[in-house]
Amino acid sequence: MLTRVHALAGLAAGAIILVFWVSTVAVELLGTPQQVAAVKTAILWGLLALIPALMATGGTGFRLARGRRDAPVRRKKTRMPLIAGNGLLVLVPAAVFLAWRAEDGRFDGAFYAVQGLELLAGAANLALIGLNARDGRRAAGRG
Repeated sequence: MLTRVHALAGLAAGAIILVFWVSTVAVELLGTPQQVAAVKTAILWGLLALIPALMATGGTGFRLARGRRDAPVRRKKTRMPLIAGNGLLVLVPAAVFLAWRAEDGRFDGAFYAVQGLELLAGAANLALIGLNARDGRRAAGRG
C-alpha cells in the first residue's frame, strides 16, 4: 500500500510540475498579458496541491527506503535534497514573484529573468523526478 501511495504521489507531483511548465511556455508564446497573469496566479494556487504531493512522495519514500543501501535507493536519496532545495529556494519564491509582477502588469526584464530561471529549475526538477521514478522501479525490482 505504501508503495502505491509513494508512486501516486510522485506521479501527481511530476504531472503538476509538467502542467505548470507547459502552461507557462504556452501562455508566453500564445497568450495575452492577462492570460499570463491568470496562469501565474493559477500556478501560485496550484502550489497548494503540489507541496502536499511532494511531501507525501518524500515521506513515503524515506519510509520505504529505511534500512536499504542498494544503489537505486542511494541515488534517490542523493537527488531528493536537490529537488527539495530547488523547489523551496527557487521555484516557490519565483512563483510568488512572477504572480505578483504579472498581477501588476510588470512584464519587465526582472520578470523574464525570473521566468527563465523558473523554467530551467522546473525542467531540472522534472528530470530529477523522472530519474527517481526510474530508480524507484529498479529498487522495487520492476525496471
